[in-house]
Amino acid sequence: MVSENSAPSAAEKIKSRMGFILLSAGCAIGLGNVWRFPYIVGENGGGIFVAVYILCLILVGVPAVLLEVALGRATRKSIVRAYEVAEPPGSKWHLSRYVLILGPYILLGFYTVLTGWLLYYLWAFLAGDFNQLSQMPAADARTANLEKFRSFIENPVIMLAGTFAVIGIAGTIALRRVEKGLEAVTKTIMLLLLFMLLALVGYCLTLPGALEGVKYYLYPDFEQFRKAGIARVVTEALTQAFFTLSVGQGSLLVFGSYATRERSLVNETLFITGLDFAVAFLAGLIIFPACFSYGISPDSGPNLLFITMINVFSRMDHGQIAGALFFLFMFTAAFTTVATVFEGNMAALRDLFGIRRIPGALINMALIAALAVPVALGFNALKDIHPLGGDSNFLDLGDFIVSANILPCGALFLTLFVALGWGFQNFRREVNTGRGLKLPG
Repeated sequence: MVSENSAPSAAEKIKSRMGFILLSAGCAIGLGNVWRFPYIVGENGGGIFVAVYILCLILVGVPAVLLEVALGRATRKSIVRAYEVAEPPGSKWHLSRYVLILGPYILLGFYTVLTGWLLYYLWAFLAGDFNQLSQMPAADARTANLEKFRSFIENPVIMLAGTFAVIGIAGTIALRRVEKGLEAVTKTIMLLLLFMLLALVGYCLTLPGALEGVKYYLYPDFEQFRKAGIARVVTEALTQAFFTLSVGQGSLLVFGSYATRERSLVNETLFITGLDFAVAFLAGLIIFPACFSYGISPDSGPNLLFITMINVFSRMDHGQIAGALFFLFMFTAAFTTVATVFEGNMAALRDLFGIRRIPGALINMALIAALAVPVALGFNALKDIHPLGGDSNFLDLGDFIVSANILPCGALFLTLFVALGWGFQNFRREVNTGRGLKLPG
């Protein structure tokens, strides 16, 4: 049984309701919202898939976020102590921490590398490195683009510099208490992110032929739905929900532990999930109208951001401005995930070993850098090592461990814990504490 008056770890707390919502949404919003969601919408029936995805968010995503945030607020602990505080006496649920603590570190080991890529491409757009592509035929521009991308990822110095810059910025923010550091910074950059997103949507929807892209994205395509099959569509929707919300690894739990009890968690969870969906949905209203307007086939993953979208911006009027704004948006979205997960790791070290904030930030920077080095070098110095066989690299390995294993298994374990360990009545009491919507029962 958890005390109603449990104090947050090291007396950390989030100062405002908006801060809690934007921090939690910032943790969830990231690359998955942009480089995966729009593409799988187009592949799995357009508007039909969007409807299935919304249903998955309501039935699975919202409850999963609610479980994690509620356990955090009830225990005032990170993932490494929360189960121990809330479990019945004599049970062993807390032993899971030795596995669950690995997830956020492995995630940041490859996510900081990808965020470094975005930082490099933002700088390249601001410097005008892609301006010459507008003078080339489309095929030549794409070839030049591919060569630039290959030369970038095959350069270990630039790869490591971008990665270490991202880790250094996140660590610097983490040196200050959460309400003065991460909350203040994240509120600003999340609002900037939403402004940039709306500006890009408005611009791309005015492009010639943009409506064709919107139709491809959102018009129900029953033929494509039948081709994909209902099992694949549901599986893709569920996988996207878990991946994009970042449930199951304990980061949302940490922000729950910093939250006040002034409001019911139902409202807050709906806001977090809604913001996450809105960013993914609006990203499609940038990518598909822009691609269709310039006759470029949309792609997914790194190719979408670093090849396809570069080709699109190189053909646009004001493409340098639009490209710089797009990569600033992408960097902001990715960095909020890095910074918020970094804070979760800080809380875990504090709860497990009693390490204070400044040494904790330095230790985290060192640990994450050590995990990121092989990922960054996996595209150049270590490119002949294929940990999963085929053409795989260390980024693929990290993504497989986190996305295919720790996130879904962590979410399932949390669900089982609430049902069999903590108890639904304790969960419901915590969720319903404060003003706002309540869980029935």
